[in-house]
Amino acid sequence: MRAVRYERYGPPEVIQLRQVETPAPADDEVLVKVQAASVNPLDWHSMRGLPYVARLQLGVRKPSRGMLGADLAGIVETVGGSVTGYRMGDEVFGTAVGTLAEYVAVPQGNLAPKPPSIGFGAAAAVPVAGLTALQSLRDKAGLESGHRVLVNGAAGGVGTFAVQIARSFGAEVTGVCSTPNVELVRSIGAYEVVDYNRDDFARTGHRYDLILDAVGNRPISDLRRALAPSGTLVMIGPGAGKWIGPMMLMLKAATWSRFVDQRMLWFLSQHSHDDLVALSDLIEAGKVSPVIDRTYRLAEVAEAIAYLEEGHARGKVVISV
Repeated sequence: MRAVRYERYGPPEVIQLRQVETPAPADDEVLVKVQAASVNPLDWHSMRGLPYVARLQLGVRKPSRGMLGADLAGIVETVGGSVTGYRMGDEVFGTAVGTLAEYVAVPQGNLAPKPPSIGFGAAAAVPVAGLTALQSLRDKAGLESGHRVLVNGAAGGVGTFAVQIARSFGAEVTGVCSTPNVELVRSIGAYEVVDYNRDDFARTGHRYDLILDAVGNRPISDLRRALAPSGTLVMIGPGAGKWIGPMMLMLKAATWSRFVDQRMLWFLSQHSHDDLVALSDLIEAGKVSPVIDRTYRLAEVAEAIAYLEEGHARGKVVISV
């Protein structure tokens, strides 16, 4: 099968499309024929080996596995001996390691039936960004109806899901984005849109019960200024710096939270069959719709990641396999 691989850290040019052996599913795994995948910031961070602390897991001098991709939508090819609920021909979506390939073996708990109303490309845009938005808002921050929510980075992959999910919970949502994306963010349900080229949300005087920072480009002191006295800040951005990245955000958040009533948290999503089903239900109910910026072929993954790395993608960048 064809699969994306990289043997050294560096720019998108290190990415190769190679012929590799098709994986055999373990007893609790499902072999999926991938129809579409998508790329995430995780991919270009892994490709570059940044922050450097991540190389303790990725491989210190060179990538130990060299696979990219975490989202997929496809068709079940075969299943392991202990798998229940899936059979050959089922259409599924979910998360795995190395999904930028023609086939991938996926733990059955990482999958759910594909939402029937959308195609494979749209379904592949959902898992990582959708799970991050849902879990950070609902579980980490305790989102409730009537909350005033601000999403910093509202036009991005996670941001477009966060705006719609918060709105579906009955929140009053403000989205922060650049000038070209104002109408997009308004169209997906934002009650108010702040164009950061014209206004600074941290200095408008408005206070929010919940802030989801999907960018990581503002000091915590600025974010606190826009947060209600007992509000919650959830940070999912990668953080600045090549050495420890989000670990500095985690440390600062933990330190601040000890001395003030505001909660400041850093969040990383988890694989979840049940939450994939919840996202599918929101899609089928017409409350959430994946926003897709561009679609690339598998042979164009390097270009796709280069585009994503620029930081101006509107919604998700999808790979058609």
